[in-house]
Amino acid sequence: MTENRTADVGVARLDVDRAARTGTPEVVYAEGKTPAQTVTCLAGLLDAGAPLAWATRVSPATAAAVLERWPEAHVDPVARVARVGTVPPPVGEVLVLTAGTSDDAVAAEVAATLTASGVGCRRVDDVGVAGIHRVLAVAPDLARADAVVVVAGMDGALPSVVAGLTDRLVVAVPTSVGYGAAFDGLAALLTMLTACAPGVLVVNIDNGFGAGVAAARIARSAQR
Repeated sequence: MTENRTADVGVARLDVDRAARTGTPEVVYAEGKTPAQTVTCLAGLLDAGAPLAWATRVSPATAAAVLERWPEAHVDPVARVARVGTVPPPVGEVLVLTAGTSDDAVAAEVAATLTASGVGCRRVDDVGVAGIHRVLAVAPDLARADAVVVVAGMDGALPSVVAGLTDRLVVAVPTSVGYGAAFDGLAALLTMLTACAPGVLVVNIDNGFGAGVAAARIARSAQR
């Protein structure tokens, strides 16, 4: 039976055995935490035996604190992710598509999450529906992936198009990119939730981490 250990580090009670239970370890959400609190949480996970400890939504100040404590740490300023330890070898492949360059930060969080989860990732950027030929050109790549993540703002139409081209599950990530009536991603979210093409799984606005975890679980299941 899986243990359910908790590491109490004062500022947090860390779920040490989450990876054994769910396949995804406890990951530190750094936004709203001080740099010192984030470092304490990462250290607590490593001290409990985690081969890899990582944090999302890392500010520049927190990134600096992580690197001061662990000079060998990997910090991705675009994805706003920091990790310490050993990344597992990748299995499978998830294809990550963006509608435009402005969606890059969220797509980078997806890619960083897949890497830390031990799943291969390939990105194809700027294939939005304003130039539909661009996404049609990558249609052969869809069939080779275990899952597809589509990151899009504005009208959020790209996931529906992609889902109409493949039998792979499409994980759709609405982003807060767009003009006023986009309502910081709400328009894209509603479009994705009402997608005409079936087979679209939608996560919350700008939630690259959640999309990466979902796609990683799909890819690992496909490999098994």
